[in-house]
Amino acid sequence: MNYLFVINDGPYGSERPYNALRMALNLVKGENIKVQVFLMGDGVQCAAARQSTPEGYYNIERMLKSIARRGEVAT
Repeated sequence: MNYLFVINDGPYGSERPYNALRMALNLVKGENIKVQVFLMGDGVQCAAARQSTPEGYYNIERMLKSIARRGEVAT
């Protein structure tokens, strides 16, 4: 099974990138599952190094790195 996540919102201020990455992290653990994440527009900021994570948010950069180790990320 193949899954493609397109993220075009910035890393913080909206829950959409977090929810997409949370779903991708869970899917990538399965067998015979290919997960791809495509970042476009403001979503490219999700891959910025050394992000300053606002209080109460998860670090999107770390989530994306974890997916990149097991899946594919394109910007």
